[in-house]
Amino acid sequence: MDAIEAAQGFSAMGSDSRLEVLQTLVRAGETGLRVGDIQQRTGITASTLAHHLKFLSAANLIVQRKQGRVIMSTANFDHLSALAGFILENCCIDAGETT
Repeated sequence: MDAIEAAQGFSAMGSDSRLEVLQTLVRAGETGLRVGDIQQRTGITASTLAHHLKFLSAANLIVQRKQGRVIMSTANFDHLSALAGFILENCCIDAGETT
């Protein structure tokens, strides 16, 4: 993962509402949730939720798939793990240095 891709992912999480949606989907696990279920759990209005889901999807933080008439949203666990790895890959590397 490069810095630009990481910045896009972290930026997409920069809204409390989007972060709430993402955490709701993480809690739901691999099966994901229908849009109506996300709305019910978060209390976000339908039009606003649609905007947040589009933003999260564009940043590759969630995956949306159609199952018949229903759109299921799932957290993109691989991408979220890559983001965590990106931010932590150099953890503590300079801990022993003094200035």
